[in-house]
Amino acid sequence: MPIKQHPAHQVFQEYLAKNQLKLTPQRMCILDVFLRYRGHMASEELYEQVKKRDPHIGQATVYRTLKLLSGSGLAKEVHFGDGLTRYESTYGEEHHDHLICERCGKNMEVVDPRIEALQEELAARHGFSLTSHRMYLYGLCEECRKG
Repeated sequence: MPIKQHPAHQVFQEYLAKNQLKLTPQRMCILDVFLRYRGHMASEELYEQVKKRDPHIGQATVYRTLKLLSGSGLAKEVHFGDGLTRYESTYGEEHHDHLICERCGKNMEVVDPRIEALQEELAARHGFSLTSHRMYLYGLCEECRKG
């Protein structure tokens, strides 16, 4: 009986084939570790997790694979204003925006249908059809405002 594959594996395999790139066990291992993590992960954090599973995979392989995951649409870069590029899984995830505390770095994923509708209306007024967008709102979280 064949092993049941995560649907994201198929997406990644098709992306690699389309771009004439090899499907390697290392890339699949990195994808598996990435898909298991919920949240925002820097390449260094992913490398630490991958290393636990396969100590022979190098940091450069993890970094290059993250770029491939982004290119395939399975991952998205996120920037929280601290100079670190993080990645979040986009497979099976709904669009969301981020609230980011400038003091402690806390970030929250938020969805507001009114804001989404306003963005669509704004784009339409200017003759645009949105394909994607990112919104980061910076400020101070409740705990930092109190402290």
